[in-house]
This record gives sequence, structure tokens and C-alpha cells, in this order.
Amino acid sequence: MAHFIISAPNIHHLPADTGIEIAFAGRSNAGKSSALNALTGQKTLARTSKTPGRTQLINLFQVTDGIRLVDLPGYGYAEVPKEVKIKWQQALGEYLQLRASLKGLVVLMDIRHPLKELDQQMIEWAVTAEIPILALLTKADKLASGARKAQLIRVREAILPFMGDIQVEYFSTLKKIGGDKLQEKLDYWFSQTPTTGEAHQDAM
Repeated sequence: MAHFIISAPNIHHLPADTGIEIAFAGRSNAGKSSALNALTGQKTLARTSKTPGRTQLINLFQVTDGIRLVDLPGYGYAEVPKEVKIKWQQALGEYLQLRASLKGLVVLMDIRHPLKELDQQMIEWAVTAEIPILALLTKADKLASGARKAQLIRVREAILPFMGDIQVEYFSTLKKIGGDKLQEKLDYWFSQTPTTGEAHQDAM
């Protein structure tokens, strides 16, 4: 059963850079915690809150030995002080660019408001670091079936210029939509060759 390991302000406080990590990122109201809880079948594994911006640290959860899920700090919430936003962005950038055990990134975006500026920045960072991405269009239950499919097509077309390994699917924890696509992608990433060295940490 997945369980919490540690909360860290940046990569320098994380455990050894070994094994496999799959990270979840998104705006503060994108539904990261709900997705993690649904994925693991645990209602309280990741904190959920009606106040966006509660996740201000890098939170690690161990799935099995050497395999971890990572809840990255939420971004883009206007009421968070500017200096806090800067720290979050720095921590996110360092994690994506320097963490060798990171094998995949799930970017969660509200299906009604996808690809905001910070979403695009996150995708650009991951593409530059050659990290494969699963973009989940969350809260898919908020749109009718036809509108949902049309939005999926629009976003798939919009991400083509990023020239990265990016898969786009829609998702809803409430209606249990897209969970199979998420699990399929995670199973594939979990099957990748684990990182055994600590080259990145040595370099820092």
C-alpha cells in the first residue's frame, strides 16, 4: 500500500536519487491530490483542500520498494505571496531538471482552462529535460461528452509545437473517467530501468 515518506522544500532535502519517481504537477486547483488519492485507492493519502495552494512542499509517497509518486507544489494561485511563488517555481524547475530518478510527469489541467502560461512552462521544462509527459484534462465531468472530446482534440493539437513525448487524455475522479489511461501510463513508466547512481546529487 502506498504511504507517505517525506515533505521537502526542494530537491536537496529529498532521499537518495535512486529508483523510479513519477511526479504530479498542476495549478493549485487542478485536482492533483484527488487524482493521487483515487489512483492509490486511499482517500487521505494526499491532502485535499478547498483552499488552493495548500501543497507547498515536494511530497513523496512510496508505492513499492524503489518506486515513488511525487506530489509537486501547486502553482499559479494568485493569493500566494510573490516570494513564495518564486520559491515554488525554483523548486519545481530544479526537480524536473536535476532529479535522475524522475521517469515521467503527469501534468493536470482543468479541462475548461488548459495550457495556462505556467502549465506551458512546466511542459517546456519537462520536454527540455527529455521527460515524458501525460497531460490530464481534469474535471472532465464538467463538460458534456461532445464538448469534452472536442476539447481533447484541441489540446492535442496545441501541444504538438512542444515537440515532446506528450500524451493527452481527459480525466475525472468524480465520474471515474480516464483512470485506466493513467494507470496504463504509470505501469509503463514503473517498468523503466531504475536509476541506481547519484550523479545529480554529486554534481550539486
